[in-house]
Amino acid sequence: MSKVDIDKIIEKDIGIPKKFERREKDADNRKTYDEVFDRATLLIIYKLITNKVILSVDYPISTGKEGNVFKGTTPEGKAVALKIYRMATATFKNIIRYIDGDPRFKNIKRNHRSIIYTWAKKEFRNLERMHKANLNVPKPLAFMKNILIMEFIGEDDLPAPELRHVEIKQPAKKYNNMIKQIKILYSKAGLVHGDLSEYNLLVRDDKLVIIDVGQAVVYDHPHAKELLIKDINNISHYFKRRYGIQVRPEKSIRETLSLREDE
Repeated sequence: MSKVDIDKIIEKDIGIPKKFERREKDADNRKTYDEVFDRATLLIIYKLITNKVILSVDYPISTGKEGNVFKGTTPEGKAVALKIYRMATATFKNIIRYIDGDPRFKNIKRNHRSIIYTWAKKEFRNLERMHKANLNVPKPLAFMKNILIMEFIGEDDLPAPELRHVEIKQPAKKYNNMIKQIKILYSKAGLVHGDLSEYNLLVRDDKLVIIDVGQAVVYDHPHAKELLIKDINNISHYFKRRYGIQVRPEKSIRETLSLREDE
């Protein structure tokens, strides 16, 4: 497909958010556009549209270390979230440590593109396992190469806020529930999030929703225990620092680890 064809797709067929159109003069926005909507990614979006998986990409929701999240719309008019992993980024240099040791992704090619595609697939598979274990996570809907499509967490087209931006009610109850979620994640889904904090917990309907699970590792991964300890400590320290509640991270760590050690 020629460059002219790509431009036609951008202008007519893909609902790329106005903020990132090519005529945008702002240098930062143009840079973000070029990083996210490269030629290969545009073709994948086009295929998702022609396959009637999505109808449009509407507006940006957030920017993360590995990719950008956008609100999208399906042909049925349902809101979805699209996570587009950037193909040109330096942050993927260390992600192989989260893939190595996972039996689901053996013998992957070590080139940049293959690693990114595997990372997207890994987040989709992790969401599947978490959703099956009845954890409060976005429902995974589809993925294609470097694009993950999942349930939109929000209301009336407004994305749910991150935990750090919200003053929650009954923080002690929510803290205990989150520790319980970590235990279920470990014992039933067989996973450890690995980067859990107030930055990747959303607040919807007064409940906490776990997001950004691409780096989550299987329970017998070489780094699983240290990542589990990190997750529990991060959550405990946040709730203690912000709300002054009593936390017991060491006890929670021992209890969670025993769920697997007793098997």
